[in-house]
Amino acid sequence: MSTDRQTSLGRGLAPRLMLAQVLVLGASVLTASLVAAFVGPPLFHQHMLEAGHVPNSPELAHIEEAYRDSAFVSLGVALAFALVCAAAVTWYVTRRLQAPLGALAKAAREVSRGHLGARVGDFGSGVEFDELGRAFNLMASQLEQTEDTRRRLLSDLAHELRTPIATLTVYCEGLRDGVTTWSSDTERVMTEQTERLARLAADLDDVSRAEEGRLGLERSVRPVRDLLWSAFQAKREAFARRGVELLADVDDAPDVDVDVDPRRLGQVLDNLLANALRHSHAGGTVRLSARSSDGTVEISVADTGDGMSADQLPHVFERFYRGDTARDRDRAGSGLGLTISRAIADAHQGSLEADSPGPGRGSTFTLTLPTFTRLPH
Repeated sequence: MSTDRQTSLGRGLAPRLMLAQVLVLGASVLTASLVAAFVGPPLFHQHMLEAGHVPNSPELAHIEEAYRDSAFVSLGVALAFALVCAAAVTWYVTRRLQAPLGALAKAAREVSRGHLGARVGDFGSGVEFDELGRAFNLMASQLEQTEDTRRRLLSDLAHELRTPIATLTVYCEGLRDGVTTWSSDTERVMTEQTERLARLAADLDDVSRAEEGRLGLERSVRPVRDLLWSAFQAKREAFARRGVELLADVDDAPDVDVDVDPRRLGQVLDNLLANALRHSHAGGTVRLSARSSDGTVEISVADTGDGMSADQLPHVFERFYRGDTARDRDRAGSGLGLTISRAIADAHQGSLEADSPGPGRGSTFTLTLPTFTRLPH
């Protein structure tokens, strides 16, 4: 047997549990022995005198000696029996504990090797171990989901980069070989693809900074109506070009203020309106509105466009996620706008939720922010 193995056994659960019980038994027997040696005999002697025995008689000395011997023999037998019981209890408890701990250790080793599907079952060793097993399974599930997200992110990122890089490569080769000449169309295409790459890099940086809590906010108190009006003015021409009606209920918006970063919040509203436009058809309508409720204000962007199914809703804020109709009709976006928007909302102690009654029935995105309450002078 190797030295490491011997050390492992020496530090195992069974030896330590047995040692703990032996120490308790030793302390108990020592206490009982001291009592039997120094407390018991005087009391026994006193009772014998009260029972009529003559002091210093041979008979009394013999009885007291028999009492002492029987006490120590009883303590010895009790110690031996207690040690046997302690060994039995140690064996039983150790086996009950080693099974779940061994299963957890094995599953942990599998996870460390990258096998994130490893799970443990119900141990049947008590509520505490069952709770530990559930916590381990939850951790493994979250790690598996994180790894799936990472793989999907890398795959989607490669997909997003492939088109602009391929386009730029083709044009560069064409210019080098003389197949293509530099023209306004060439300049436009290369500029668009370069801007797309720059936008993708900036969006990725925004997502990472926001999710890591490194998104710097330059807050100021702004009226909600001003934020709605600014977002409406920034996007109305784009909506007009697509033949989609953009409505802003500025006058009906609550007269409340919010403490926000105007640039970042404008980025959120711009992303929501751009998403609504992407999913709307000519002749459709997008409405920007707000209402206040219980110390919060809800800013909504509702469209009459493609809508979403119940299966799509849980994924709408994932990185690079797009509905099929958006993917077919518009490849200009990075697929990160809604992810960034939710991260910015979280950084403002708010939330961003999506809802849709179903495909072809439009969607509503609701940004919830805490209202700013001015302290009385």
